[in-house]
Amino acid sequence: MATKTKSEGGLVESIKTLVYALLIAGVFRTLFFQPFWIPSGSMKDTLLIGDFLFVNKMAYGYSQYSCPFGLCPFSGRILFSEPERGDVVVFRHPVNGADFIKRLVGLPGDTIQMRKGVLYLNGAEVPQTPDGVFTEVFDRQGPQGTLPRCENGPVGQGADCTKSRALETLPDGRQHAILNIDQNGFGDNTPVFTVPPGHYFFMGDNRDNSQDSRFAQAVGGVGFVPADHLIGRADRIMFSSAGRSLLFFWTWRFDRFFKAIE
Repeated sequence: MATKTKSEGGLVESIKTLVYALLIAGVFRTLFFQPFWIPSGSMKDTLLIGDFLFVNKMAYGYSQYSCPFGLCPFSGRILFSEPERGDVVVFRHPVNGADFIKRLVGLPGDTIQMRKGVLYLNGAEVPQTPDGVFTEVFDRQGPQGTLPRCENGPVGQGADCTKSRALETLPDGRQHAILNIDQNGFGDNTPVFTVPPGHYFFMGDNRDNSQDSRFAQAVGGVGFVPADHLIGRADRIMFSSAGRSLLFFWTWRFDRFFKAIE
């Protein structure tokens, strides 16, 4: 009987240890970091399909947190700091709740407009400097097997798929790369948007391949994103794979491991 009791006690301790470990992992994920895989090409070439990163949930105010598994009695929002224009941010879509990742372009009170593919912020042109060409293979990418869009298209499978690349410089001097596919496409010319209080305006770096704040929520776009829908800031790529499966080690992009996101 003593042996059985000792065995049962060991099992109980093991279960308690597992529960505590899951609780700690859940709290860590809920409060601090959230893993995120890049599923689409809307942020090329800053982020590629198959990039894996951790979202810094400590970066902003209004970060949602809740007790994992319902095992502790707290939930709500913690205030840290405000988002900055140019940050790459993961947020919840205001309509369907899906996680999106885009670049923060407009702060509350800003006016935003696109004219012939050029961003105007508060009435002033945001400078673009040509920076060569982004080239990738025209082939199916990632687990979803999506094909990239090409400025030089149509091209055959296995051919070079190119997009014009430029460096965009925001008013505070921060620079990031943007890509162009279409000339005067639908998202290249917009009305003037005024960002409401408590909301933000997001755009993808792959400007002609992004359903972002330029597009109304009624047609599948993001529209204005409320502050409490922000999840966190993407700071660094931890791992990257160009293949259809994580196990295809020959498709790993070693040059993107631990790469800072600009």
